[in-house]
Amino acid sequence: MQSIKPYTHTNNMHLQAHTFSSSSSFHLNRNHLNNLTPFKTLASANKPLYGTGVVFRRTGSRQFPVLKQLNRRGAVNLSSEGQNPSTSAETTRNVVEHICLLKAKVDLSDEDEKNMLDFLYTCQYQMRGILAISLGRISNQNLEGYTHAVFMRLQKKEDLSKFYENPFYLGVLKDHVTPYCHEFTYFDYESEVEDDILPIFRKGEEFNFGVEYILLIAFKESSLGEVADVVLTSFTKLLMEFPSLIVQFTKGSNFNPDSKDYTHAVVIRFRSSDAFDIFMGSSEYKDFWRSKFHPITEKKLSISFSVDPVGKELM
Repeated sequence: MQSIKPYTHTNNMHLQAHTFSSSSSFHLNRNHLNNLTPFKTLASANKPLYGTGVVFRRTGSRQFPVLKQLNRRGAVNLSSEGQNPSTSAETTRNVVEHICLLKAKVDLSDEDEKNMLDFLYTCQYQMRGILAISLGRISNQNLEGYTHAVFMRLQKKEDLSKFYENPFYLGVLKDHVTPYCHEFTYFDYESEVEDDILPIFRKGEEFNFGVEYILLIAFKESSLGEVADVVLTSFTKLLMEFPSLIVQFTKGSNFNPDSKDYTHAVVIRFRSSDAFDIFMGSSEYKDFWRSKFHPITEKKLSISFSVDPVGKELM
């Protein structure tokens, strides 16, 4: 399998949040969403308003209905209706998801904040292996006091190791992050995405907007392994039911040796702040957390930040 070269881009970016975006072929695009009557509850979002659960893939001049299938690691596969999913499932690609949480100093100015985020964002253009990035100011209060978040997607663990040691990145930390932040923490996990340029690079209109949601979970030691895996698989199935709210999600076990406070991570890109509010306030999510997550969870950290299109001014 050939390696993927990072896409290059020279645009500047807004302060509030930046993303290098993508979509995937099985997700509904924004034009479809704009033609829908807004829904008030998650239950109404779950109704097949416009073919939720069934989408169409074009082959030549014909379109074929396809159904979503779920593999054991939570990746979304597609198969033609009526075919055996084990033989028709879409190929998936392993990726490494990297999360960095920052605690900025209270006297951080808007100019210094923009400078810090801009330099972190440009890391993707200075080193190989970074497939996508989004970052911004955390919009919700959290008990641990994190103020900013960075999400990166890399091709493989070897790229992550090189990233941590890259001179450009170390220089960004020294000159543009450490002076403005008194603490930052890393989390890393492996996951899978559909083996296509759009979902891999998180590229396209659907990823230009929305809310990035990061959920860190520390499962009780007695629940690690099969019990936690079963719950996460059930959670994946719940997320899969709402493509009208969610663009993409990944999950995995944290393997960063320096951040063992949380055992697992989930990253969800919501289509909008309204979609985020609807899902998080829904009885489906609350019931799932109360009945599935809560009994086996020692602690959790939930953070989110708004994603806006990158700017058009050259740096």
